[in-house]
Amino acid sequence: MDIFEIIKTRRSIRHYKPDAIPGEKLNAVLEAARWAPSWKNTQCRRFVVVSDKERKTELAETLRPGNPSHSAIEEAPIVIVACAQLGESGFHEGKPATDKGEWWYMYDVALAMQNLALAAHSLGLGTVNVGSFDARKVGQILSIPQGVIAVIMTPLGYPAKEAQPPSREELSKLVFRETF
Repeated sequence: MDIFEIIKTRRSIRHYKPDAIPGEKLNAVLEAARWAPSWKNTQCRRFVVVSDKERKTELAETLRPGNPSHSAIEEAPIVIVACAQLGESGFHEGKPATDKGEWWYMYDVALAMQNLALAAHSLGLGTVNVGSFDARKVGQILSIPQGVIAVIMTPLGYPAKEAQPPSREELSKLVFRETF
């Protein structure tokens, strides 16, 4: 599969087979995340790999009510929680370096998670970005240290069924030339 096919065929997967993920596949997706770009190469992202059934259930309970990914967190053999070391990305000499505030860590984690999701798909694995959860509770469950925050989590596993592609806006609605 070439990169454009991987990008166009990746889907959000919310139902997983219980099959274990071989260590080499898990390491490959984590390597893909590791090689994502980051602000001034600060590499502020950190990843917690969770396979314990009870801990996954606890993580699922931190999701906002009605979140459609609740069962995915419990079903998938692995959940990866992407965290960020605060005060690094978007900072220069200890001070925010842009007019965007301290949001750069979100961008850095998102780049890493996109790499992870595309790599997972290329290996026959599924993911879904889960962001609507109580980060403080996740931090307690995973013993995340002060100064680090849980940003997003994804189940990782073999899809139980094929997901259908959502519609996409035409480029003509999204792209502007010279001015907006």
